[in-house]
Amino acid sequence: MNTPENAHTDPLDIAAAWAGDGRQIALATVVETWGSAPRQAGSQLVIDAEGNFEGSVSGGCVEGAVIAEAVDVITSAKPRMLEFGVADETAWRVGLSCGGRIKVFVEPLA
Repeated sequence: MNTPENAHTDPLDIAAAWAGDGRQIALATVVETWGSAPRQAGSQLVIDAEGNFEGSVSGGCVEGAVIAEAVDVITSAKPRMLEFGVADETAWRVGLSCGGRIKVFVEPLA
């Protein structure tokens, strides 16, 4: 759902619009990076309950895993801290082989 015409739109603006439309949403934010991480701390991704998303937390490396976790966060209404890195088997499976590690906080938004 990440389209070129709105690729530079702030995920927080999109989150506000989606919430205004009555969508259940979660916000994923990079809170820490180490090494050669693809996105810096503060990068964000907004996700709705159907898995639609805008923004980026890893330049595509781990977005799929973050989106899946975000849908669970929306359902449970409980925030979650995620970590991905090259030493983590999950990171290789989802494509984070760039040599860095990232920590992503995923929270439901009312």
